[in-house]
Amino acid sequence: MKNSTVVLDVRALAGAYFASVNLQLVAGEMLCLFGTSGSGKSQFLRALVDLELHRGEVFLQGTEQQQMAANLWRREVAYLPAESGWWAVRVGQHFATQPSSEALASLGLDEAILVREVDGISSGERQRLGLLRLLVQRPQVILLDEPSANLDPDSTLKMEQVVRAYLHEAQAAAIWVSHDPLQRERIADRSMEMPLMQREVAA
Repeated sequence: MKNSTVVLDVRALAGAYFASVNLQLVAGEMLCLFGTSGSGKSQFLRALVDLELHRGEVFLQGTEQQQMAANLWRREVAYLPAESGWWAVRVGQHFATQPSSEALASLGLDEAILVREVDGISSGERQRLGLLRLLVQRPQVILLDEPSANLDPDSTLKMEQVVRAYLHEAQAAAIWVSHDPLQRERIADRSMEMPLMQREVAA
């Protein structure tokens, strides 16, 4: 059950490639974001974690983005891009805290994957592991850029259940970019279409 505590407050946030957005997320809430290609959904998420130049303000439980050190902000407002980053040879080297066997199993993975080389796992496995890597930080807000795009239907449902359970348990909030109306119907407390930028037309 969601409560009325505002976790994320976005005020007139705009960038070079996305139009101004105002929104609030409350504890436990899942917002699904959709829109046409090129409307700036990914750039908007990147601005929320201060990886993209932007105007406007973002508040995390009353603290403005620029009042918090960037590394601390990105622990609390955590971003999973469409392709998560991997820098070490083996999977387990990317986890400061090793995920439990139960956490891995909840996403259809087993402990053996932690000793495998990153180059030997699929894009879908990478995204599920990327989600686990994000959740062990215990963020207050999670930003998911089409996280299930490379997953089969069963793995997609598992990921949805894991995110939903985390939001409930941690009283966190999430923005999930999804082009699938059926998925949005399953998981969203509400959906929002990314506004289009107004292009200047020469006279």
